[in-house]
Amino acid sequence: MRALVCESWRDFDALEVKDIPPPPLRPGGVRIRVAAAGVSFAAQLFVSGRYQRRPPLPFVPGTEIVGTVLEAAPDVAETAPPPGTRVFAVLDWGGMAEEAVADAIHVVPVPEGLPLEPAVAMPISYPTAAAALLWRARLEPGQWVLVQGAAGGVGLAAVEVAKALGAHVIARAGAAKHGLLHARGADVVLDSAAPFREAVRAATDGRGVDAVLDTLGGEAFDEGLRCLAEGGVLLTLGYAAGTIPQVAANLLLLKNIAVAGLNWGTYLGWSPGDHRAVHAPQVRALWLRLLDWWRQGRLRPEIHARFPLDQFRAAMAEVRGRRAAGRVVLLPAAG
Repeated sequence: MRALVCESWRDFDALEVKDIPPPPLRPGGVRIRVAAAGVSFAAQLFVSGRYQRRPPLPFVPGTEIVGTVLEAAPDVAETAPPPGTRVFAVLDWGGMAEEAVADAIHVVPVPEGLPLEPAVAMPISYPTAAAALLWRARLEPGQWVLVQGAAGGVGLAAVEVAKALGAHVIARAGAAKHGLLHARGADVVLDSAAPFREAVRAATDGRGVDAVLDTLGGEAFDEGLRCLAEGGVLLTLGYAAGTIPQVAANLLLLKNIAVAGLNWGTYLGWSPGDHRAVHAPQVRALWLRLLDWWRQGRLRPEIHARFPLDQFRAAMAEVRGRRAAGRVVLLPAAG
C-alpha cells in the first residue's frame, strides 16, 4: 500500500510517500480502507519528535481518518462495525496511508445521510472542544464564552458546540474569517489583531465571560484570564502562539476564577498509563452526542481543501498558512 512514511525525526515536508506492507490486524483492531486523513499542526510536531508521544521509527503519521471497514479482528468481529460500514476513527498513528488499523473502541459508524469526509473532524477537533466546555467548564445555556483562535479546527468547533449548548459566543480571529464565524453563530466577533478586554466587557455588560477557551497561549491567555467573570474558568488547550503562559495564582484567588486543562489525548490512551479502555464509554457517548447534533444541523463540519497523498506538502502549507476554514485532508487513494 502507499503511505506517507517518517523514517527519522524531521520536518513534515521532508517525509516521503512509499510502498509499504499493510499494517497487521492486531487483536481488538479494525482494518479500514482510508478515504481521507486529517492534516493538522500536531502532525508536524509528531514527525519532528516534539510531541509528548514518540512512535517507534519508522511510522506512518495521521491520527484521524474516515473510510470503510474492511475487516475486524476475531475477538471484536461480533461487536465492531461490519465490513462495508462507513466510519470515522482515531488512531495512535498510521492514518496517512491507503489502509489503517484502529482499536474497535475508537471506530464509530457515520450515520446515513451525513457525508463521510467532513467526519474527519469528529475524532479529535469537535470532541476536544465539547469535552472542554461540557466536562471542564460545565457550560450552561445563557452563559458567555470567549473563544480564542476561533477560526482554527478546535476553535471553530468550540463556537458551534457552545451555540448547540445554548451559550453566547464571543469569537476572536483574523478579519478574513469574521464572516465565517458570524455564519457559524458567533454573537460577537473580534479582530485577533486588536486589544479585546474592553470589547468583551462591553459585550457582557461589564460582567465578563463564564469561560474562555484558549488554544493560543501567550498574551491572549493573559488577557483572556482578565476577561473572566467571577467564578469563571479559562480552558487551556494549546499554545499555537508559541509561548506557554505562567499563571499568577493571586489573580485566581482575588477574582475567584480558575484555570483548567483539557488534554483529549488522555481519554484516547495517549498519556502515560494508557487508560483508553476505561474512558471508552465516556468517549463514545460524547461522539454519539456530537453526531446527533450534526444530524440536527447544529454542527457543520466541513472540508476546506483536499489533496492527494503525493501533495502532502501543499496540504500542510494550507494549515501552516492558517488559510483553512474547515479541515484539510489527504486522500490516500487519489492518484
